[in-house]
Amino acid sequence: MRDANDLPGVHAVRTMFSAKKRSMPKVQGSAYLDLFMLGKEKKRLLKESERLAMRDAITKKRLEEIDQEVNKLQEAEVVKGSSSVGFSGRPFTQKGGVKKEWKKMALNY
Repeated sequence: MRDANDLPGVHAVRTMFSAKKRSMPKVQGSAYLDLFMLGKEKKRLLKESERLAMRDAITKKRLEEIDQEVNKLQEAEVVKGSSSVGFSGRPFTQKGGVKKEWKKMALNY
C-alpha cells in the first residue's frame, strides 16, 4: 500500500507550522511553544540528515563494488577469449561450440 512518502514531491510540502500560519491569533505566551516546536523540528532534521549521509555512503560503496566486479568480469572475459558474450548480441555457446537449446516441458491443465 502506498503512503505519503511514496508520492513524488510530498517531502517539499510545508506544514502549517513551517508556513507560520495559525488558526488563532498569536498569544503572548506562545513563544515557549514555538521554541519547543522548533527544537523538535531541528532534532528531526538533524537525524534525517544523518540517515541520508549514511545511505549516501552505503550507495557509493555499493557502486564501487559493482564497478570492481564489472571490471573483474570484463578482464576475465578478455583473458578467457570464449565465444560466450553477454551484451554483444552473439548467442551463448557451450565449450564445444554447440548452441544451447531451451529445455522444454509440457504443462497440462
